[in-house]
Amino acid sequence: MNTPLAEALSAALLVLVLVCAVVRPFRLPEAAVAVPAAGVVLATGAIPLAHAREEAARLGPVIGFLAAVLVLARLCADEGLFEACGAWMARAAAGSPRRLLAAVFGLASAITAVLSLDATVVLLTPVVFATAARLGARARPHVYACTHLSNTASLLLPVSNLTNLLAFTASGLSFTRFAALMVLPWLVAIGSEYVVFRRYFAADLDAETPPAAAAEPPDVPLFALVTVVCTLAGFVLASALGIDPAWAAAAGALVLAARTLARRRTTVRAVLGSLSLPFLAFVLSLGIVVRAVVDNGLADGLGRLVPDGTSLPALLGVAALAAVLANVINNLPAVLVLIPLTAPGGPGAVLAVLLGVNIGPNLTYAGSLATLLWRRILHAHDTDVVLKDFTRLGLITVPAALSLAVVALWGALRVIGA
Repeated sequence: MNTPLAEALSAALLVLVLVCAVVRPFRLPEAAVAVPAAGVVLATGAIPLAHAREEAARLGPVIGFLAAVLVLARLCADEGLFEACGAWMARAAAGSPRRLLAAVFGLASAITAVLSLDATVVLLTPVVFATAARLGARARPHVYACTHLSNTASLLLPVSNLTNLLAFTASGLSFTRFAALMVLPWLVAIGSEYVVFRRYFAADLDAETPPAAAAEPPDVPLFALVTVVCTLAGFVLASALGIDPAWAAAAGALVLAARTLARRRTTVRAVLGSLSLPFLAFVLSLGIVVRAVVDNGLADGLGRLVPDGTSLPALLGVAALAAVLANVINNLPAVLVLIPLTAPGGPGAVLAVLLGVNIGPNLTYAGSLATLLWRRILHAHDTDVVLKDFTRLGLITVPAALSLAVVALWGALRVIGA
């Protein structure tokens, strides 16, 4: 296929895949369109088979890790870890919506960092709904915090987000060095979001609530909590030994699955269902379609826009470009496109991309898959998302959080070094 035709076809298919992922016509899974689209770019020669194999080999370990973490998070929910989180939030809030917001920020940030953003969106958001209702507080500030933090708070660890895993592989950093460079941007971004939320939702947070009954101490499922902590330690050890972190995630999931199955808190069918095989197929297929777009001209065009170096203006430029691209074509395709272009510039440029694709999606619904999942959960709770409010909040939070996080990254690079 000639280049102009291949470029037009691959771009059109990418748009189709992303639109269907957002709209989900006839409630079809995202893979229902993405898998055939990947087949079309292969069948027409828009992407050589060798390049498709190369992309599959690059994404394979990432997808394996994602599957293990999805199972681990679901099993933690079956063990009652998220119910315990709800009880802890209610106790910490003591009837105050403002204290509840602080508790949600702290807990959502920790869960996103350790168990990935999907756990915050899919498992914590319903718990936050229930906790707000229990306290008689307005749910809006707290559930909006879940979606913002599922993106912003996923900066800390390589395992916090699928985008991080892709960047981690290309950065050449160790697990601990990645975390050391990102901890300050993570704290700064979360802190700026918290300040904005307290002011933006002041009316909701100051609304009167009924007197709170004394909250009982949470019944913490220690085995699940210890398994998560050990799995996190396994990530660090695996990185030091040059082992893929997917093996540590799989070990944690297997240990918790054995206990949960033995106690009949779940079934083999439920465990297999938590793998979300259609979503994993979507990620792989999307990667192949994006690679076709990159091969047919997008890389050359964007390559002229990517700033060189790791000066503060260059890092700000890279992060801004990543944020814009994430809101145009979604953050996962954006990172697949930008990482190969920025990797030659060193870890600093790669981490600046992550700041853009993780914080930037809070601006629009389509910026990240996590936000799309969050919208579905809100609809299931008979709660509408007002586009005007969501966008206004994003316009306030994203520029401030992104700019401050880039400055923090620049400082960390100067102090710690890449």
